[in-house]
Amino acid sequence: MLYLAYKNLISKPLNTFLSILLLMLSISLATCILQIKNQLNQHLEINIKPFDMVIGAKGSPLQLVLSSVLHIDNPTGNILLKDALKISKNPMVKEVIPVSYGDNYKGYRILGTYDTYLKQYEAKLHEGKLFEKSFEVVLGSYAAQKLNLQLGSTLVSAHGLADNTLETHDEKPFTVVGILEPTGSVIDHLIITNLESIWEVHEHGDEKEHLEEHTEEHDDHEKHENEHDEEHDHHEQHEDEREITSLLVKFRNPLATLQLSRYINEQTSMQAALPKFEIERLMEFLGIGFQAINSIALIILIVAGLSIFINLIKTVRERKQELALLRTYGASSIQLLQLVFFEALFLSVFGFLLGWLLGRFGAWLLSFFTQDLYGYSFEFSLPDNRELLILFLVTLTTFLAAIIASLSIFKLNVSKTISNA
Repeated sequence: MLYLAYKNLISKPLNTFLSILLLMLSISLATCILQIKNQLNQHLEINIKPFDMVIGAKGSPLQLVLSSVLHIDNPTGNILLKDALKISKNPMVKEVIPVSYGDNYKGYRILGTYDTYLKQYEAKLHEGKLFEKSFEVVLGSYAAQKLNLQLGSTLVSAHGLADNTLETHDEKPFTVVGILEPTGSVIDHLIITNLESIWEVHEHGDEKEHLEEHTEEHDDHEKHENEHDEEHDHHEQHEDEREITSLLVKFRNPLATLQLSRYINEQTSMQAALPKFEIERLMEFLGIGFQAINSIALIILIVAGLSIFINLIKTVRERKQELALLRTYGASSIQLLQLVFFEALFLSVFGFLLGWLLGRFGAWLLSFFTQDLYGYSFEFSLPDNRELLILFLVTLTTFLAAIIASLSIFKLNVSKTISNA
């Protein structure tokens, strides 16, 4: 019966091809979106898990989380380090980690922070050591691979977060002292150094610009000394007003999250954002798009089911003589029903497998785009429980279609059908 079912399907390749194509497209869309959503949730969960709150400049709380935790957006601005660190005195606060950035190297962000930032993601050194002084950097595994940098390599940062060669800090190159093992988090795509490096590279640039202006003006010595003294006083004042991009906070007690965020947002010039809450909102927005694509996949799946059902009905009607002949050779009605069911099973399983592979291939292609832009890759994985549920439902549907299409088999008049042949 399996062999006969196979021969029946290949005898009409166009009908078989169209049924499989429709089923394959619906399954590929559904499984691709399912995998992207699942793996995106996993990536986001890994990246936001270490921190309960982000404190930064006023603006969009989602933008603050995207920029300071996920590193895929521009920051809302800077805040004073001394104001941010006051939060650490709250007894409900377990740990605070300041982060600061504004430069990049070939599109990869240079992040200034404490070495405890690496510990939050359980990052381990693959080779080398952690940064100990200014202008020493540790590379994430993906950044090191893509930038082709090794221990001892030097790099010159460029101003801004986008790759450019217009505003580079040639006077202060960074030196690679360590390379991290892969973590599956945002760290893999970062160039990490201490806070002092971020401050000094911009201060040095300001000093250089200031000296160039004075060289062009050729002022008298006394005026130059007076302005130099003013610059020195300004530098001392600036030491007391260091700025950072944001402050990452971890609490001892979850109840502190709402209490402290309300205080910061209402009583200070800063803004507090909750990564978990903002990412949930983001996924709700993205969920609308996912649902739309899944709706399209469902419509195609229904059309595919109707196509299989119609093909099965046509098969039974067009092969009445063949089925009657099989009955004369001793085949029972149940066996003839099996024949039709095997044809439906071939279509459903083969269509599902091709659709599943196409869906995985689509996620793999999308991974090239998201890896470079956002640092998120989609791995090839085996079917999960929901995908197996889809296979079960598709098989069940085709089984019911086979039964409905084959009801006429039980009413088959063998002698009359053969005589009419």
